[in-house]
Amino acid sequence: MSTNMKETPKIAIVTGGSRGLGRNTVLSLARDGVASIFTYHSNRAEAEAVVKLAEEAGARALPLALDVSQSDSFDGFVAQVREALTTLGAERFDYLVNNAGTSHHAPIIEVTEDDLDHLYRVHFKGVFFLTQKLLPLMNDGGRIVNVSSGLARFSFPGSAAYASMKGAVEVLTRYLARELGERGITANTVAPGAIETDFSGGMVRDNPDLNRQIAQATALGRAGVPDDIGPMIVALLSDANRWVNGQRIEASGGMLL
Repeated sequence: MSTNMKETPKIAIVTGGSRGLGRNTVLSLARDGVASIFTYHSNRAEAEAVVKLAEEAGARALPLALDVSQSDSFDGFVAQVREALTTLGAERFDYLVNNAGTSHHAPIIEVTEDDLDHLYRVHFKGVFFLTQKLLPLMNDGGRIVNVSSGLARFSFPGSAAYASMKGAVEVLTRYLARELGERGITANTVAPGAIETDFSGGMVRDNPDLNRQIAQATALGRAGVPDDIGPMIVALLSDANRWVNGQRIEASGGMLL
């Protein structure tokens, strides 16, 4: 039976969407016609640049300021999300990409309680409770992608605290998949390898010696770039991958195999 009804556009929420992998994900979604509500920490100008690029790519993107380490602000953020959804002509959203994060490099013997507490608030507590708060606004049949790290599989000295939080997120993701199955919501983890962004002060992008070492340790012979990750996340969110659930998918080009 033919129909003239137009399919409702999909809407994603992407944390940390003004820079790096989050930015690439928002723009990749836009090229697929998916609108985004994305968060930024403090740089409004960067966020506005993403809005413009997303519109040029074919979809709307609305920026909201959020510090994911401050879980007591999440109720207010959810209220802003409701307003943003109204602006987009919707009451609910379809995709959640928990991407926002900070880097940390120190040997175990030098990690302080404050260091560990901050990483916990950003990378685990923030993901846990922001997802919890947003679930009532997610459509049944939705998709969740939590961004982890290759460092949860392979080990580099100085990354223990950061990688441990990513390991916790990977466990959480499997539990989300199990508990949300009755709503048809899938949850998966994407674990990027070393990517050329401004993350960690741009160390992979701007340090030729480190970049070369990563290339030598990677089966495909180079460090990753944002375009290796954003489109992959978008593909995972699509209906073509609707039967992928509770999985950790590493996108590292075959690093340290």
